[in-house]
Amino acid sequence: MKKPFDLIGNTPMVEITAFPLNEGNRIFAKLENHNLGGSIKDRLGFNIITKAVQRGDIANGLVVEATAGNTGIGLALVCQKFDLKLRAYVPEKFSEEKQSIMRALGAEIVNTPTEKSMLYAREQAVKYAQETGAFFTNQFESMDNPGSYEGLANEIIADVGRVDMIVAGAGSGGTFTGLAHYFMDAHKVIVEPEGSILSGGVSDNHRTEGIGVEAWPAFLPKDLIDAVETISDVDAFTKVSELAQLEGLMQGSSSGAALQAALNQQCQFTNQNIVVIFPDASDRYLSKNIFNIKGE
Repeated sequence: MKKPFDLIGNTPMVEITAFPLNEGNRIFAKLENHNLGGSIKDRLGFNIITKAVQRGDIANGLVVEATAGNTGIGLALVCQKFDLKLRAYVPEKFSEEKQSIMRALGAEIVNTPTEKSMLYAREQAVKYAQETGAFFTNQFESMDNPGSYEGLANEIIADVGRVDMIVAGAGSGGTFTGLAHYFMDAHKVIVEPEGSILSGGVSDNHRTEGIGVEAWPAFLPKDLIDAVETISDVDAFTKVSELAQLEGLMQGSSSGAALQAALNQQCQFTNQNIVVIFPDASDRYLSKNIFNIKGE
């Protein structure tokens, strides 16, 4: 018998076998949708809020963040545990399902214009914190973000043993940064959609949710990255459909992008144990036509 918060972490690891690989290569996927709130960001929410409570950083019971949804869900869960009130600034374009889940968990949602991007949502969150004294969780700069993934790294080692390649998407950059420090000898691949800036591209809109950055993450040293994979929306959504049809795995678009990145990178190697992080499931993106590859 477990309490609900015991369901954060210790998620399943499965081997992906339906795709052609170079000799000796194996791909293992960490299914983070099995966390309590349905995504990898439960780990982040638990760590950031718990550490803030321990330090006495939350003075008036108010917490604020700018989020595409999964961080907001993770924060809302843990704010509920500590009887805190969360306000989340969310660009309008993001999935209705994630916003509904945040509201169900007690969060107040403030939508910001899609065309003004996540940077504007973040500015509004900072302004609210300055005006009210709310605790700004600051997922894009707080070292508590990459510090949230020690447990994930230990689970991967326990599940796989030898890790030759680690593949993770970048939204805030925290997951990749946290894992990269634990797998320094592995080939470390960071994944972004087209419209993200890590490979030197120009910030632009994309359908792949949960990953993509508009400014370089403050806590991410460039020398931690061995390869950047920039994946188109079409390729990410194609892999979402193929995962469902070939593996029975219902995963989100950032998982599809991560799998495509792993498949691209494995072509350069043989006899590799490759670990790919699948952050969440497809059911919270049905309103975004996640199984419609062309977005029509």
